[in-house]
Parts: sequence; structure tokens; C-alpha cells
Amino acid sequence: MLKNANHKLILGTVQFGLDYGINNTNGQVSLQDSHQILKYAFSQGIQILDSAEAYGNAHLVIGEFHKKNPDKLFEVITKLPHQLNSNINDKVNTYLSELHVTHLYALLFHSFSSYKENIDYFDVLINLKNSGKIKYVGVSVYTNQEIEEVLLNDAVDIIQLPFNLFDNITQRGNILEKAKQKGKIIHTRSAFLQGLFFKDIHSKNDTVKSLQIELVEISKIAKNNKIPLAQLAINYCTQQSLIDNVLIGVDSLNQLEQNIESLKQKINASLIDQINKIKVTEFHLLNPSLWN
Repeated sequence: MLKNANHKLILGTVQFGLDYGINNTNGQVSLQDSHQILKYAFSQGIQILDSAEAYGNAHLVIGEFHKKNPDKLFEVITKLPHQLNSNINDKVNTYLSELHVTHLYALLFHSFSSYKENIDYFDVLINLKNSGKIKYVGVSVYTNQEIEEVLLNDAVDIIQLPFNLFDNITQRGNILEKAKQKGKIIHTRSAFLQGLFFKDIHSKNDTVKSLQIELVEISKIAKNNKIPLAQLAINYCTQQSLIDNVLIGVDSLNQLEQNIESLKQKINASLIDQINKIKVTEFHLLNPSLWN
């Protein structure tokens, strides 16, 4: 059971290339620490990494790890930049070289707007799939409306969307069921809402203040059931049958170790029902790109 739970995880690499996250006090992860994290992730059965051209030098950090550890090759998802100003074939060849891999697990449009603006390039992506350079094509989205439109495109294999204790089944359940019926692979991100769940509820941060009632509620659920908040957050995502893989980011080896440890104890159905009753009415608050 533990092995399967670990295999469901995708390790995000934005912290390897950038200083990222509302609760990240450590800054960008060093090359040495990044490689320690990757080595541990591989040993624990995590098979897929999530990256992007926009994530600073994350590609090169992964590629250096692969060169030094040819027996520990990850599958890699990466994303095209929001603005495409060069040949996609050339970009993919550059990505393969930087990552030191023979193929990409998936190539995603980094946003719905990028997908819409560059939809004419889809034939190029299909050709890359047929040539074996990429396995899947996908789109990173935020809203259910965006997912609805992406579902109209049978050539999209993967939909990556936010999902967490707030952005939960109440918000996403129906559209996830629809996506699975269409045969889509579902990847979720923001399991910890960029660390928002671990912020002091009395913080002066605007987002924390706006979501204080909900933050108190999940804190109460965790406390009443004697479950660490991180364990509640990660298991809520990994135990969803509609979700194929759950993307998490870490800024230290210790964080990854704690996340792996959290998966050893599942949460029960009654807890999941309590979480599902949380409904954030101001949906824009769940989109970190809109935070001040």
C-alpha cells in the first residue's frame, strides 16, 4: 500500500530553480540539496518529476543528476513557456538535452491561455508523440470552465489542475468525473496550497486573513482527530480515486521525508467527508497567481 501511495506522487522541481512558495523561508534549494532530494525520492519509488522552462535552471539540475546517476532516471514532465517564440521541435530537443533523457513523459502547455493561443501547434505535438520524443500531451489549468473546454480536445492526454483541502471535491468532483469518463489522465498540484495551510492563522498576510475561517476549520479537523495537518493534506489528495498522480513540491530533504512518512497512515472516510464540507466561496483566493 505504501509503495503504491509513493508511486502516485510526482515531485515538483520549481524550488530547484527558483525561490518559490508563500511559506518557503529557505529560498532556492542548492544543487547539492536538490540532488539529495532526487536520490531519496527515487529510492522511495517516486518515478515522475514535474518541471518547466520557466523554472529557472531546474532542467539543468535534473540533467546533472541524471548524468551523475544513470541508474536513477526519472520520467519528466515539462511545460512550454507561456509565449512560444521558437520552433517546438527545437525546444523539445533542447529539453531532452538539458534533462539528459531520451523522451519526455509529458509536454504541457503552462496555462490555459497559452494552450488557446498556440492550439495551431497541436499537430507538431502529435508528431512528437508519434516519433517517441514525448509520451503525453497536456494542459495546466485553474478553473472548471477551462477544463470543460480542454475536454473537447481528444488529443489532450493529461489535465493538471489544483486540488487540495480547500480546492476540494466540493469544488472539483463533477468535472473530475467528467474528465475520467473522457479518458483523461488527472494530475493535481497545490496539495499544500503553496504552504498556506501551515501559515500562522493570525498572520497579517492578506490571503491568510481572507481564508482564516477555513484555515481554522482544517486546523480543528486535524487537532480533533490527532492527525498532523501535512498528513491530512497529502492523504486527502492521494486517496482520491479520480486522481492519477499528485504533484508535491519540497524545499528540503526533511520535508520530503515527512511527506513520505505521512503517506504511511491513511485518513478515514469520515474525515474526507468533513473536508468535503468546506466550501470556499471566493474561488479566486485559491489561485496563488492572484495573491499579492
